[in-house]
Amino acid sequence: MSNRIDRVIITGASSGIGLDLARRFLAEGSSLVVNGRDPEKLDRARRSLDGGARVVAVPGHVGERATARAVVAAAREHFGGVDVLINNAGIFGVKPFLESTEEDLDRFFATNLKGTFLMTQAAVPLMIEGGGGSIINVGTVLVQQAMMGMPVSAAMASKGGVHALTVSLAAELARHDIRVNTLAPGIIRTPLIGEDADSMASFHPLGRIGEVRDTTDAALFLARAGFVTGTTLDVDGGYSHGR
Repeated sequence: MSNRIDRVIITGASSGIGLDLARRFLAEGSSLVVNGRDPEKLDRARRSLDGGARVVAVPGHVGERATARAVVAAAREHFGGVDVLINNAGIFGVKPFLESTEEDLDRFFATNLKGTFLMTQAAVPLMIEGGGGSIINVGTVLVQQAMMGMPVSAAMASKGGVHALTVSLAAELARHDIRVNTLAPGIIRTPLIGEDADSMASFHPLGRIGEVRDTTDAALFLARAGFVTGTTLDVDGGYSHGR
């Protein structure tokens, strides 16, 4: 069944959205393989989860195939498979289009798009063996609704690819009972956004910025919603539909 959440892989789990995902899935009874680029930061996160043998940490950059293989191998070795993959690892940056460099573009694509692609490619054979699964790719509402005062073309080029990958894989993998969806946050209070997050509350019709519990609630829904695939779930306080 593709709505099980017994065995979960979460990338970018050292802080912010990813760490809250790990906390809640663990509380829901899941066993976790968590990934982050910084080994020390990831280990602190693992210890804070206090999940014992139910939490395995595998550090490494998601844009490297060896990392993806190691993460999936850990899921197989420790838990016998994977039911849910959450491709949460991502980077973001504001820079005018004409000032963006090729290096900027490469950096965003390596983590946001290539990392999602490689991690998914590594996990899908294990999901097929297990009879199905759920893949949740973390995108952004800025792919659909830009901000004039926030130039993020390089980052959005990579995140737009994540949204497109979701749609393509949802069709391709459906015959294996593997569901693929995109979670598209608005402005969420995380270290990535910084200390001025509340100043952007007015961008959202609901009048506040998002909290990590909001994205986690949505991820749990997508993980369990057995008849939902190929969709983008906006978690943005209404930003993408009217301000």
